[in-house]
Amino acid sequence: MYLKRKVDDFLAEWKAEENRKPLIIKGSRQVGKTESILHFASDHYVSIIEINFVRDEKYKGIIADGYEAADIIKNISLLDPSKKFIPEKTLIFFDEITEFPEIATSLKFFCLDRRFDVICSGSMLGVNYKKIESNSVGYKKDYEMFSMDFEEFLWAKGYGEETAADMLTHMKTLQPFNDLEMKVYHSLFMDYNILGGMPAVVKEYILKNTFEGSLDTQKQLIADYKEDIRKYASGVDQARIINVFNRIAPQLARENKKFQISKVASGARFRDYRGCAEWLADAGMVNICYCMEFPELPLGGNYEPDTFKLYFADTGLLVSMLDDESQEDLRANKNLGVYKGALYENMVGEALVKQGYRLFYYKREDSTLEEDFFIRSAASLIPVEVKAKSGKAKSMKTLIASDRYPDIRYGFKLSNNNLGYENQIYTFPYFCAFLLKRFIAAFHPEEEKNKLSS
Repeated sequence: MYLKRKVDDFLAEWKAEENRKPLIIKGSRQVGKTESILHFASDHYVSIIEINFVRDEKYKGIIADGYEAADIIKNISLLDPSKKFIPEKTLIFFDEITEFPEIATSLKFFCLDRRFDVICSGSMLGVNYKKIESNSVGYKKDYEMFSMDFEEFLWAKGYGEETAADMLTHMKTLQPFNDLEMKVYHSLFMDYNILGGMPAVVKEYILKNTFEGSLDTQKQLIADYKEDIRKYASGVDQARIINVFNRIAPQLARENKKFQISKVASGARFRDYRGCAEWLADAGMVNICYCMEFPELPLGGNYEPDTFKLYFADTGLLVSMLDDESQEDLRANKNLGVYKGALYENMVGEALVKQGYRLFYYKREDSTLEEDFFIRSAASLIPVEVKAKSGKAKSMKTLIASDRYPDIRYGFKLSNNNLGYENQIYTFPYFCAFLLKRFIAAFHPEEEKNKLSS
């Protein structure tokens, strides 16, 4: 059973490029990289040469004669003469290249040779990517793959592409969803976030139509992540990285969700833990949300690198890190309990990252003014507020109304409520979060028209 993924279309487009370069697909453990690549390969190539450097360490010897494509092909054939290299009909798939980053040097020569297509992948590429980049700069194409987003989950459940298109139409016209749509989409969205987007977990859920077994799979993944930390972390204390990882869920449950190193361990000091959060982010395990110095454009150079929140890259992993009672209540009754705010923020942060956004928030030191996330359009900085409960977006109203923040003209509020608009605030249900980038692409509100025409 193969679950349709967005990478499928990207791979088909890559294959259609006349002068395609070798491709490197990055992504954390168990997001479906290998399965998607092999599914694509089976439909487009006569011969598939799969080399996994974890499973088949002997292939680390294929560069014995250098990095020329012909030499590597000769040595692969020497190790396994059954592998057939058919020009223009063969895909060479180097998997788990984190174990053998030297192979990236060969991409230049395969690119120049042009007889065979090459795809590389690996679960910890973010951690070792500087070495891989330096060995192949200018001769490769990159793609970052995440766990399944809500749209891919809907596909797995049998919904077609028209479902997201219809949701987007509702957002553009601000036509409320009917009661049935709200109930069904909200229920599906909660199921998705309890499970997370790891294909193995979703597939088991689809086949069984129950959450049974999902927690065991999630907990095994957490154990595998911790083993990766022990295996790949170098230059940073492994125990400290694991301490940070273990404290993300409890700290998100607090009212002040800023990640505090002092709460990680007794006597912990920031300078001792410097680099731990960044390592986890490079590994694809967490998303870092940096605190802006001031809510204005541009976003990229306007934040405090040492002040941040940490969210799990997959909300299902956050769920698996909760205490047993909360997990049982969430799976049985979909009751988010004391983790309500943390879970909703993690859901939205995850959705934004999967659309290509970086995460930023703002907390004004001399007041209660705080905003969960920010994104931008062509002309405006857009605050995004996550409301776990129905309520007024006081901070957002202040940001919009005050002359102190000229880049902010309107805001987006995500909640359990239906679509709406009032006082320059656009309200969307949580299940629409994955569509925000598509919505903004064709969005020209009254608040921006004067700015764009000036």
